[in-house]
Amino acid sequence: MSEKSNETIKIKAAKKMRDLMTTYYLEALSAAQNNKQVAWITSGGPVEPLVAMDIIPVYPENHGAMIGSAKMGEDLCAKAEDMGYSSDLCSYARADIACSVVKGGPIGGLPKPDMLICCNNICGTVLKWYEVQARFYNVPLFILDTPICHTGYSPEIARYVRTQIDEYIAFLETVTQRKLDHDRMNEVGKLSLEGQRLWQKVLNTTAHKPSPMSAFDAFFFLALIVTLRGTRIAVDFYKELIEEMEQRIKDGISSIPSEKYRLLWDNLPIWHRLKWLSKKFSDHHACLVADTYTSAWCGTIKYIDENNFLDSMAEAYTRIYLNIGVDQMADGVLDMIRFYGADGFVMHSNRSCKPYSFGQMDIMKIVREKAGIPVLMIEADMTDPRSFSQSQVETRIDAFMEIIKQKEKRI
Repeated sequence: MSEKSNETIKIKAAKKMRDLMTTYYLEALSAAQNNKQVAWITSGGPVEPLVAMDIIPVYPENHGAMIGSAKMGEDLCAKAEDMGYSSDLCSYARADIACSVVKGGPIGGLPKPDMLICCNNICGTVLKWYEVQARFYNVPLFILDTPICHTGYSPEIARYVRTQIDEYIAFLETVTQRKLDHDRMNEVGKLSLEGQRLWQKVLNTTAHKPSPMSAFDAFFFLALIVTLRGTRIAVDFYKELIEEMEQRIKDGISSIPSEKYRLLWDNLPIWHRLKWLSKKFSDHHACLVADTYTSAWCGTIKYIDENNFLDSMAEAYTRIYLNIGVDQMADGVLDMIRFYGADGFVMHSNRSCKPYSFGQMDIMKIVREKAGIPVLMIEADMTDPRSFSQSQVETRIDAFMEIIKQKEKRI
């Protein structure tokens, strides 16, 4: 296969993915006409009870990623600042709050919520963000509080969070005026776990050299495990995606032509610069084969008991990547470096995501000492392009790749 033909072979599942997401948003936007209710929920929140009760979950953070990819982040963030919100506030929050007022964004704003579900396992900003939106839309808000597991998951934390799961279900039953069908809940729980396992299997295909897809592809295909977790749609799609990845491996189709170097990405994507970053690394024959972000949606599989989903769900949602100690995060990164055979580690110091970024210097030090690979730090913001200097990032990437190339020559 020639390098040119390799370069033009795109992942076929991308079209189906776009179609599924279009259908999902159309159903959410037309929910009121179809007598369905909509719940806005944080990306790390327990969505399965919503699916089991036929409530359509909508993710403002996913919408924030769409805003960033559509290069609408600057205008919407500036609008929020004009409303009095600080430029230091998360760009997802700023963009979402402004969207509600001006009905902006790539799909003209999200559908009006009937309720808001906020889980603080990803950050503390979501608490105030969702309070603002609950007041704006005048709808009920449920907050699920997950203590940070710096050193482990204690019996006290287990009881505390599990009690809130019962309160969460009671909240949903009050708002919907319907009881939870526990048989349906068990079914959704099993589909959720199956979807997470399949997503992990998709990500694992990039351990093959050369990689059949990149982290940039994973950023795109992640949407289903977030928005449609717990559904048959997500399970069926990821089965097809795995088949395509395995066929690409068999046919020798790689994500980038002439892959020579394999990199691991940390933190959220820089949504407004994905295409540029992809080309920049590809020009160096470097493939971002894995990342800590997309792995977060399958990183707690080991805590889930499909025959006792509600109890185990409390632990799984508490022990997600952003809610554990820095030492555990570093251990996870080191495991990924070994599994995917990474030659370098690229860290996005994300102005908007403090919980994801604060421990990065410690993780960088641990990776350098224990893995012995070069580490690059890029300063940016996931949605607001005003915090991105292309010339500075370009210089850093070039220097970083030169270090990796020189290291290879010495070996």
